[in-house]
Formats: sequence, C-alpha cells, structure tokens
Amino acid sequence: MTFNVDVVLRGSDAAVTETVAVASDAASWTDEDVRVALVEILRAIERAQNPKADRGRLVALRGFSWIVEPTAENTVVIAIEIPMGAAVAGPFAVSQAKLDAAITRVLADQNPAPQTVH
Repeated sequence: MTFNVDVVLRGSDAAVTETVAVASDAASWTDEDVRVALVEILRAIERAQNPKADRGRLVALRGFSWIVEPTAENTVVIAIEIPMGAAVAGPFAVSQAKLDAAITRVLADQNPAPQTVH
C-alpha cells in the first residue's frame, strides 16, 4: 500500500507531501510492518529538509512524540513530531486502538530495559 506523509519543517509555513510505500494494508500490518512505516515517516521528514538524503539511512525509533488520531472518514493518521519538524501520515483503514498498541509494542522493543548486575 502507499500513503501520504505531509511534513512541515520547524520554521516553515509550507507542507511537503511525500508518498511512501509499505508491504501491505494497515489492517494486516505486523509489528515489523509498523516499524517499517515509522522508519519511512521519519525518513520523509529528513528528505523534506535534505532532498538528497540517503533513502536507506539507518533510523533510530526514539526521541520523537507520536499519536494515532481518528479522522472524519473512519480512518486514522499517525502524527509524529521531532525537533526538525512534524509529519502526519495516512490515512489508514485500521482501528485507532490496534495501531496505537502496535506502535507502543514496536517502540518498546526498540528500547529494551537495561540489564543491571549488582
């Protein structure tokens, strides 16, 4: 599936729209599909600032705020904010609760609890 990512960079009044492709429809996304979608949204923000940015650059899934918001069309969008700007991606035909839970799991897996030995 493809979806739009609308990006507004900090200090700018104009939005840039990019189209992103992922493997399947949002209703059937696995946690890995959600991880790929989040990475591509963050890459879209970077490309808005630096159009020549490497499309395969490594991305860490931390240091950003996010929310899954319903739309009037019974779909949801993912809104992400980082220091350089913000993005709204979608719409996705999936329940808000399901996508919210999947993103929560994916981000928790990216930041495992430290193992401290006393």
